[in-house]
Amino acid sequence: MLRLPPMPGVIMDIPKNMHAMIMEVQRQPLKPAEVPVPLPEAGQVLLKISTCGVCRTDLHVLDGDLTEPKLPLILGHQIVGTVVGLGTSVDRFTLGQRIGVPWLGYTDGTCRYCLRGQENLCDNPEFTGYTLDGGFAEYAVADQRYCFPLPEAYDDIAVAPLLCAGLIGYRTYRLAGEHVERLGIYGFGAAGHIIAQVAVHQGKRVYAFTRPGDSATQAFARRLGVYWAGGSDEMPPEELDAALVLAPVGALMITALKAVAKGGVVVSGGIHMTDIPTFPYHLLWEERVIRSVANLTRQDGEEFLTLAPQVPVKTEVTPYALNDANQALDDLRSGKLDGAAVLKIA
Repeated sequence: MLRLPPMPGVIMDIPKNMHAMIMEVQRQPLKPAEVPVPLPEAGQVLLKISTCGVCRTDLHVLDGDLTEPKLPLILGHQIVGTVVGLGTSVDRFTLGQRIGVPWLGYTDGTCRYCLRGQENLCDNPEFTGYTLDGGFAEYAVADQRYCFPLPEAYDDIAVAPLLCAGLIGYRTYRLAGEHVERLGIYGFGAAGHIIAQVAVHQGKRVYAFTRPGDSATQAFARRLGVYWAGGSDEMPPEELDAALVLAPVGALMITALKAVAKGGVVVSGGIHMTDIPTFPYHLLWEERVIRSVANLTRQDGEEFLTLAPQVPVKTEVTPYALNDANQALDDLRSGKLDGAAVLKIA
């Protein structure tokens, strides 16, 4: 039936309730539930969700590595959907438009980080699928300012991983520096397989590091054009200019540091990682750098979503039904996936 938003706006015919997978407490499987469809407030859009990517960050929230989620919570921050409702003052999108919702869902715009162009470090942020309900559901609301138009070259399943694996991977890659010729990627999952394609397209020599003995993923990496693929227990055949660590394993930061040349950069792209072991200073000496990436900026999103179809980036996706979200998370946790998992909702 027709429902009106809490403030005058525009809304299409939607049901009163929706199906969702709910995290009631951390470290327990998600539970299917019927919950009210959220309604858009001022500046928000309401999306009918078609797909939602499943990210390692979802695992970190579910498994308790990230400790301050809102509860109960709908996970999911790689949302692809169609606009079916507009709150007041929405001027970026129209009804029927396909858009995407990423991890960064709100910033205050007034803290010192926002004012100097570092909104990814905002003092008062909100995150989709963590402090805001996300996309493991049939509908979601989102702040229009933190949504993106999506490139037409991708269908709903293929485009979902670009909204986090792609965006965070792109920021990690960009922070490695402009003069990188030999790039290592430690962890060749959703983000790794996307950014490898970008780097190869831009003429980089890419070295892919997988779990030791994972010949299937190494073969997958070679099909994407990497120069060399091997286990993370191996040293590359030549020193690297930079390394991206996309697996949440702190020891890999030191492994990567050993592999980079003088002046080399090691960038962690994860929101959570196991502890980094102590290491001797000589590994860091000669102006090597270790740095991390936090979240993303809207500029990152605009740049990457323009670049991806030019490469073109092709996402390797395993689809799951919404009710199979727990299985998707388990498969991701156990490393059974090549590429990304995506929930197909509509």
